[in-house]
Amino acid sequence: MDGRRTDGTARAAAPRGYTLIGADGRPCHSDVAGRFGGYRRGRIYGRLDCPSALRHIARGHYVRHRVFFADEATAVAAGYRPCAVCLPDRHRAWRTGEPA
Repeated sequence: MDGRRTDGTARAAAPRGYTLIGADGRPCHSDVAGRFGGYRRGRIYGRLDCPSALRHIARGHYVRHRVFFADEATAVAAGYRPCAVCLPDRHRAWRTGEPA
């Protein structure tokens, strides 16, 4: 295939970039990849290399509900809590109600 439709016109290029979750909890387009991942159903965010998240992904879970954030402040503003596995200090502070 040469990228043309059956009528001979060129196909529109797929938009490049990333879909991140903004502070308002809504998806937004970004040219830069997110630095933190989250689990929408549990409202948890963590590092992209989190061992717990990677185990769930390897088992085929989690992927459908995965979201991404540009930074921690955005994840917190969107109502997500820190992961106890990859962000234990931040999670402890969150549980005790200490400021970040």
